[in-house]
Amino acid sequence: MKLTIPYYLHKAGAGFPSPATDYIEEDIDLNMHLIKNVPATFIIRVQGKSMVDVGINDGDLLVVDKSLKPRNFSTVIANVHDELVVKTLVQERDKKFLSSGSKDFSNRILINEEEDVFIWGVVTYVIHSTY
Repeated sequence: MKLTIPYYLHKAGAGFPSPATDYIEEDIDLNMHLIKNVPATFIIRVQGKSMVDVGINDGDLLVVDKSLKPRNFSTVIANVHDELVVKTLVQERDKKFLSSGSKDFSNRILINEEEDVFIWGVVTYVIHSTY
């Protein structure tokens, strides 16, 4: 499905505005820019504050690709005992953990064959909510 919304070619400066800038507008397809593998991609909203230390806030939207292989320190969506959570994948030697990104290591979740924990997809973009 193609979804186009207005796209302003002019960048929003964080300094002082330039009075001589033209505002040229065209349409942009967000699917084309945010999604590489359409059948394997979904969007999920964050609920909770456990990932604020890594810049993911309550209410943010996450673009997730299930076809990507997670790497060390990838932000992932994981199924932990039939509950979807957003966490950071940490690989140390022969062990894999899920972490909230905080310095408190007591909240790590061990990924092993005995537990009902598996990676569902890799977060490719975070869309921050301002409301």
